Amino acid sequence: MRRVTATALVLALAMVATAARADDRRVAVDPNAAPWNAIAKVQTNTGGRCTGVLIAPSVVLTAAHCLYNRRTGALLRPVSLHVLLGYRSGGYRWHSAVTRIVVGSGFDGAKRTPQASDWARLDLADNAPTTPLALFDGAVAAGLPVALAGYNQDHAQLLMADLACHVVAVAPVGLARAGIAAPGQARFVTHDCAGTRGTSGGPLLARADRFWAVVGINIAAGREVNLALVPGVGN
Repeated sequence: MRRVTATALVLALAMVATAARADDRRVAVDPNAAPWNAIAKVQTNTGGRCTGVLIAPSVVLTAAHCLYNRRTGALLRPVSLHVLLGYRSGGYRWHSAVTRIVVGSGFDGAKRTPQASDWARLDLADNAPTTPLALFDGAVAAGLPVALAGYNQDHAQLLMADLACHVVAVAPVGLARAGIAAPGQARFVTHDCAGTRGTSGGPLLARADRFWAVVGINIAAGREVNLALVPGVGN
């Protein structure tokens, strides 16, 4: 596994069925047990709520669009953000303030369309008492078993995960052709995981040996589609 920087990202475009369907596969998972204990609820003072994932002792990765004022399109200040680990039914295991926000270069908070720069790094005031999740270090191709976890809008008090989904296809940014996503290369990845709004910033996970690793993070969710964004790797 290699360490993450906030400079290069792989996009995962997550095609999903609506979570209200009868065949919804999502289950509640324990936010205090690995690997789910590295998944954070990100809350703002403006009432926004998203998901994030701990990728270093004091770094959480989430979706950039979660951190913008919807009315003004302006980036929120770090003091407006709260990161909670182990959140369930109003309680949580650990809380941290945010000291710095770094968003993807060129991201426009006023736009609603999917953007390849829709990622954000949150630098925390303290080191979390939790082992971070590594980035997935293998190729991402159709058929790869994955899981999607987050605080879905319809189950906002519980951490929900679809543990039985797969990558459907991979294409470069622009969806020019199908292919394989190598580490550090920007790609759109379609998958069949179930989720709703609120999973933005939540991790798309794959097995790496005996452990789960971060393939990508959700960047949008709706009735017909979930979008996930995957961090790249670097020094």
